[in-house]
Amino acid sequence: MAADSRKGYTLERFPSVRRLTVDAGWIVSRRHNVHGLFEIDVTEARRIIKELRAATSESISFTGFMVYCIARAAGAAPHIHACRDWLGRLAVFHDVNVNTMISAEIDGNLTVVPLIIRAADKKSVKQVSDEIRAAQESHKSGRGGPEAKYISRFVTLPSALRRLFYRWLYRKPALLHDMFGTVAVTAIGMFAGGGGWGIPFGNHTLSVALGGVARKPAVVGDDIIIREYLSVTITIDHDIVDGAPAARFVRELRESVESASGLSEL
Repeated sequence: MAADSRKGYTLERFPSVRRLTVDAGWIVSRRHNVHGLFEIDVTEARRIIKELRAATSESISFTGFMVYCIARAAGAAPHIHACRDWLGRLAVFHDVNVNTMISAEIDGNLTVVPLIIRAADKKSVKQVSDEIRAAQESHKSGRGGPEAKYISRFVTLPSALRRLFYRWLYRKPALLHDMFGTVAVTAIGMFAGGGGWGIPFGNHTLSVALGGVARKPAVVGDDIIIREYLSVTITIDHDIVDGAPAARFVRELRESVESASGLSEL
């Protein structure tokens, strides 16, 4: 860190991991993304999670529950997370690998790093939640996760080399699925209270941003009662995904979340 009182500012080292954000902006500039904003009733799911925490030792992550529901919905509409190979053919995956973000300390800076939850559509809510918790604890103890180990080296490469790698990776469906995932989930609601949407970069075929939770009046039968609504943004690569698969995905996701799917098994 260097201060220059004559210029009125302090110079700080640019965090190397932030180069991934710069890279994400470059990837998005080459896509034709479409965004959809929705509100989903999470009253029942949040009630069950709170009761589980109070009555048992189970600590279920709400983000883990949402990743579970998103993965199941994507598995039911697999074209929503397909990608193209180098010949322009669609690769439709049999498993849903979800790329979600967790907080971690790298080079002394608190930041977020990706965690790939592989075959998330085949896992239970508890398995997904435990995987997220384990990754968070691993970073707290300084061990880090498999993704963080190569990220710390990858970000030191010149930007031209990193972009050349992205061009190659995005035409290799199997590697893209394994190393990068095909569905991205970002939970921005943890940083601010109340409702509100976030618009993700969208460098995956399907990206989902979980915003804030707001209490609002709702009509249930003939009554008006207070319910909790999660602000959800989906971003799709319109070069690959049409409106019909996107609509099926949203319908499946809404039904899964509002019925608290998977939580009754705990």
